[in-house]
Amino acid sequence: MKLAEMTWPEMAKVDREKTVLLAPYAACEQHGPHLPFFVDTLLCTAVAEGVERALPDQVLLLPTQWLGASAHHLPFFGTLTADLDQHIQLMTHPLQQYLLGGWRKVFILNGHGGNIDTYHLALRYLHEEFPEAELMAASYWEIAHDEIAARLTGPRKSVGHACEAETAMMLAVRPDLVRKELAEDCHMTTSPGIGAAYVPTNMQGRTRRGVVGYPSLATEAQGKAMLAAVIERITFAARTLANEGTGWAEQWGEDQE
Repeated sequence: MKLAEMTWPEMAKVDREKTVLLAPYAACEQHGPHLPFFVDTLLCTAVAEGVERALPDQVLLLPTQWLGASAHHLPFFGTLTADLDQHIQLMTHPLQQYLLGGWRKVFILNGHGGNIDTYHLALRYLHEEFPEAELMAASYWEIAHDEIAARLTGPRKSVGHACEAETAMMLAVRPDLVRKELAEDCHMTTSPGIGAAYVPTNMQGRTRRGVVGYPSLATEAQGKAMLAAVIERITFAARTLANEGTGWAEQWGEDQE
């Protein structure tokens, strides 16, 4: 079920107690010389649509919100961003209307690292107002970390930025938008902190070309396998939320063992 393709009478018939409202959030920001601004939105949408295809009777998919919290990318001209307060409202206000309308299971699927802080705060606000609702959020690369790491061939075993993983999945989703001949590896890590310390900085302070990782290693076959594994993992989470609710953590832990 895709909200964008439904009519309001069709929407009114959806079981609001049992169906998961899947809300993808992404960004429109620079991704180096070889990838387009819309990477996060294209990949998050591909994952979300894969989950909806796998669970057509248990998931109602909202359109992907493409405006992210991307101020740290502004030094690379062209990036579009909401400020932090605006981005929290972009999550809380629409979802609040659904919760007021009787929806009880909400899954925010995140496709951009800058949105992590805002979705944490958004869910805290929504939980205070709707304590009986079952609210969940996850970045796709975190919930499917092991599946992604197993398919990376370079020394970095996690998602960076315009990296091996993102480039491979873009080759699977929109190969026409990948300028592979311009891909250049960057060995910097995404965390400039000391130990567990957090140090705020922008992307230009970390990488000259707006890339963190090893995009030169990416292949289309790798991206297809990675994307399929990510969709499978997030489908498991959405199915568990639909069937068992947010008491799913114990089952998730057992499944991982």
